[in-house]
Amino acid sequence: MRLSLRACFGVLALLALGLTGTGWLIGELLQLQPCPLCIFQRLLYLLIAGLALCGALLPGWWRIWGVLMGLSAAGGLATASYQTWLQQNPESSLACGFGEPTVIEQIVNWFGVRWPDLFLATGFCSSKDWVFLGLSMANWSIVCFLAFMVAAAQLVVKGQRP
Repeated sequence: MRLSLRACFGVLALLALGLTGTGWLIGELLQLQPCPLCIFQRLLYLLIAGLALCGALLPGWWRIWGVLMGLSAAGGLATASYQTWLQQNPESSLACGFGEPTVIEQIVNWFGVRWPDLFLATGFCSSKDWVFLGLSMANWSIVCFLAFMVAAAQLVVKGQRP
C-alpha cells in the first residue's frame, strides 16, 4: 500500500510527536533529569513534527518542508552524536552546562523558563541514566534522527505532487 504525500508527512508528524511524548513520559516516570542537549533534541523533534504537519497541510511546498525536515534531523543527529560522545568521555563534559551558556543552552533556557514542565534542563549531558537494549536515550535518538533524515530525503527525491 502506497501512502499519499500528505499521509507520509502526517505519519512523520505523528512519529515525531510520539517520540517527544515518549521521551518526556520516560523522564517523568523514571524521574530522570534532562540535560540541555536532551531538551534541544526534544525541541528538534517538535520542529520536525511542525514541518511535517506543514507538509501535510500545505503540500504545494513539499520539497521545502522535506529539506527543512532533513536539515532539522541532521541537527538532531549531530546533537545526539555529541551527547553520545560526552557520555563515552564524561571527563570532557565540562563544556555542557558550565561557563558561558552556548546558543543551544540559551535556547533551552528560554523555553525552560516559559514551559518548565516540558523544557527545564536540570541534568548533566554526560549522564547515562536510562539504557534500553544496551543503548542510551542519546543513542536511540541518533537512530531516530537518522530515520527522519532518510525519510525526508526520500520525500524530497521521490515525492510526487499530490
